Amino acid sequence: MADRPGRKPRKPHSAQVVRTERLTPHMQRVVLGGEGLAAFSADTCTDHYVKLLFPSGGATYPEPFDMEQIRAEFPREQWPVTRTYTVRHWDAALRELTLDFVVHGDEGLAGPWARDVRPGETILFMGPGGGYAPDPTADWHLLAGDESALPAIARSLEALPEGARAFAFVEVAGPEEEQKIDSAVEVVWLHRGDRPVGEALVEAVRALEFPAGRVHAFVHGEAGCVKELRKLLRVERQFPREDLSISGYWRLGHNEDGWQSSKREWNAQVEAEQEGGSAASAG
Repeated sequence: MADRPGRKPRKPHSAQVVRTERLTPHMQRVVLGGEGLAAFSADTCTDHYVKLLFPSGGATYPEPFDMEQIRAEFPREQWPVTRTYTVRHWDAALRELTLDFVVHGDEGLAGPWARDVRPGETILFMGPGGGYAPDPTADWHLLAGDESALPAIARSLEALPEGARAFAFVEVAGPEEEQKIDSAVEVVWLHRGDRPVGEALVEAVRALEFPAGRVHAFVHGEAGCVKELRKLLRVERQFPREDLSISGYWRLGHNEDGWQSSKREWNAQVEAEQEGGSAASAG
């Protein structure tokens, strides 16, 4: 039997910062461009995401950038650190990629970078990934999430066909964090204040009078909140899995490295608990 060809290494895109903008007190926009985006495209999903690559441990990487070479030759603590962000907008004609970042002072890695970066600086990233876009054949749409899901929710609302019926819930810290979205759908903005993350969001979706017909739902944000909403939609409402895009973008008490390393196990455990309960109740 002939040997199977090895997987072709993925090459990162290289982009330059074109401009930045502070949208709200805690949301920073960075627009990337340049010739390095010639092979980039993000036109099929409204939850497209990219993985930004940040040098770690003071490392300087060889050019051209080669992740396989870095992993083979550099100690693990100097491997690039990845941070995942949703594509807020992709302008293929101008080759400009817009990303929005939640910023909490000096906390984290990507937020401070987005706050401080200047036009002309370079960033490498992988992608895009993604798997959701509003289904135009659905009878109605449900979109729910916190700040981390806001770029995808906004892009999805802007992509809905005219006349589509949709309910959108976005939990943010307070009224100063609301954003203008180019959509006829009225977003329900939920102001968290001092309440735990996700509590207001779960309450609001539970209080919704669900219309008849097939729903297509997008529910993303903090993992604990998403778990509760998944239970509502899958177990209590018995909506088919294929009509739901549900995932925790982040988890309280974990940075992205820690969350990504445990996310698969967490999701499997949640699914086993909830699907088992669903099967038992159905039986």
